[in-house]
Amino acid sequence: MQTRKKYIFLTFLASWLLLFFFGGDQLRRFVFFSGRKAESRRNWPRWTDRSLLKSFAAPEELQSDEDPALPSPRERRAAWLNVYKNSRCRMETCFDFSRCEKHGFKVFTYPRERDQPLSESYGKILTSIQRSRYYTPNPEEACLFILSIDTLDRDHLSGQYVRNVDEQIRSFPLWNGGRNHLIFNLYAGTWPNYTEELGFDIGHAILAKASFYTQTFRPGFDISIPLFPKDHPQRGGEKGWLYQDSIPPKKKYLLVFKGKRYLTGIGSGTRNALHHIHNGHDIVSLTTCKHGKDWEKHKDTRCDRDNVDYEKFDYQELLHNSTFCIVPRGRRLGSFRFLEALQAACIPVLLSDGWELPFAEAIDWGKAAVVGNERLLLQIPSAVRCIHPERVLAFQQQTQFLWDAYFSSVDKIVHTTLEIIKDRLLPHRSRSRFLWNALPGGLLALPEFSTHPGNFPFYYLQHGSSPSEKFTAFIRAASPAGSPSQSIFRLIQSVSASQFCAQILVLWSSEKPPPSGKWPQTTVPLTGTALGEGRSGGDRFPQPSDTVPIPSQVDFAFVVWRSFPERIVGFPARSHFWDPEQRRWGYTSQWTNELSIVLTAAAFYHRYYHSLFTTYLPAGLRELAGGLAACEDILMNVLVAAVTKLPPIKVTQRKQHKENVPQQVGCREWGGCGDPPGGEWSPSPPCSPPTKVKDTAGTAGGRSFSQHQDCLNQVVDWFGSMPLVLSQLRLDPVLFKDQVSVLRKKYPRLERP
Repeated sequence: MQTRKKYIFLTFLASWLLLFFFGGDQLRRFVFFSGRKAESRRNWPRWTDRSLLKSFAAPEELQSDEDPALPSPRERRAAWLNVYKNSRCRMETCFDFSRCEKHGFKVFTYPRERDQPLSESYGKILTSIQRSRYYTPNPEEACLFILSIDTLDRDHLSGQYVRNVDEQIRSFPLWNGGRNHLIFNLYAGTWPNYTEELGFDIGHAILAKASFYTQTFRPGFDISIPLFPKDHPQRGGEKGWLYQDSIPPKKKYLLVFKGKRYLTGIGSGTRNALHHIHNGHDIVSLTTCKHGKDWEKHKDTRCDRDNVDYEKFDYQELLHNSTFCIVPRGRRLGSFRFLEALQAACIPVLLSDGWELPFAEAIDWGKAAVVGNERLLLQIPSAVRCIHPERVLAFQQQTQFLWDAYFSSVDKIVHTTLEIIKDRLLPHRSRSRFLWNALPGGLLALPEFSTHPGNFPFYYLQHGSSPSEKFTAFIRAASPAGSPSQSIFRLIQSVSASQFCAQILVLWSSEKPPPSGKWPQTTVPLTGTALGEGRSGGDRFPQPSDTVPIPSQVDFAFVVWRSFPERIVGFPARSHFWDPEQRRWGYTSQWTNELSIVLTAAAFYHRYYHSLFTTYLPAGLRELAGGLAACEDILMNVLVAAVTKLPPIKVTQRKQHKENVPQQVGCREWGGCGDPPGGEWSPSPPCSPPTKVKDTAGTAGGRSFSQHQDCLNQVVDWFGSMPLVLSQLRLDPVLFKDQVSVLRKKYPRLERP
């Protein structure tokens, strides 16, 4: 036993000796370097120690890691929970879909009370809703409700801040905890933290808000809108600044910024650092301290020099001549600079971490903007230099499309908001992301017509498809005797003789259509429908002229239309002009080298425009067209031009006399033609509004001419701008009027009188 203990003790002692002999050196080295590391940490130079480390910024410019002006995460979350007590709201949990089942998507605005304060911007929003096709004055029909209380500015230091909103909305019998309500807001919170405090409980309401934080944004429920100024136009808006001759896309300056520099408080960190990327050549970054009441109290050593440099450049000139524009955050995440850059085709470089971009649910901002990181500001110049010129041009083109489609007016901002909500109600009939991000945009690509891009005329080329090889002819006729006249006979026979005609639809303005035995014999199906006595149908269908085309005219016009399915292709043309003396738009039927209108009395266009005419346009415009026959041509041409941004196409018209139809008969038989869906024969009328334009000589002619003028100006007023595009193009058949054998010409009858 003693021997065993002795061996155990010797083994333990030998182990310690070996550990000390072989590991002692490593242990001493570890202790030595630990002391050196601690000493090096103690001796590491301070960031503000100029003698040891050169600084790029003055010591007084450097801020501590913990900016006292910034709210802590706990404070921000407390403010968020105070506003969003129903932070988990989704359409499925906080929206009553049953209200939208009977009457569809209708929007009701609360009546404004007497002496109720209303800002100019909120007044424009309410006007936009009341001008939309979804507005209803009956709350029982409404699916969505809009408050008449101005909630745009919720900064309690502002003069437009409305108090006691909570008490007011709770007294509304339709409030229902905010369900099916939409609240607009541009400014939330106040100095110094600018949290998203609104000052009232929104309940289950949808919030359409500018400067939305991604952390507080409720996806699929809330909507982020852009911050727009109070002088933003109600409708129409100015056009973008990118023109066809703006090639190459490279401009004088690569990257610019000109704006305020906040010396203290939230948002000051990013703007204070912008001077680091300024080189004075292709990168211009200018800031000024001159804003606010007490800016001199907080001015630093750079302020005087910055203020001098700031005045050397014009802001509009920088926008015009720069490829990229820096859009940093202000006190809030959004700024007016964002829309200004879009309009100027200056690609926005966003430096606003956590900003939910406007309409990001529908818009792909990766095609139009560069989203940067505030902490990686110094990498921005090298990043934008690496973008290929072809992609730069694509970015610029997309900025112009987005500006014109969704942001150029208050009407478009509000209507985009409504359309996004409507798409949520019927996901199976909602617009795809492609429709939102390609011309003409989601507002003009109606899902009621189709959700597949290949069914729209302006997407044929992109999808490699082509329009149908047949057309449906639509004719509107009238006869007091209840039987077709000879001119109707000739019209039907001429159109049916076209090799491309699939069927003919005749709308008869009487209680009953003529018996089938009185219709002429045709090689294509012929259908007659009664509109009813005393109904003009002007809100849907065209008023025809008295010209009877020949089959060769119809064939050639249809062949041309198949090459340009997004445009109106027809025969008689008119033009518009600006009258500087009367300061209004004029309408002329004189033969000139320019045209902007093709009379739809004898024209081809895609049936989608008929659907757009009856669905997209408000009832007021359709009533205007129904009351004035002279207005229907203009309205249809303006609508198509607003969609395509292109002029109509005039084709060869055989010279011939017009049929003299007795005035008491009122018979105008020729209607427009269009494209049946996917080559099928559809009874849906494929085209719309035409009119007979009389000569301006005489009292009747002068009255008709005046109607054209008045109609054109009323339509332009509704659109907010003049969509019509002037053109000098006319398409003729090959060898037309050439001195060659008639046997070599495909359409020889077009040259015969």
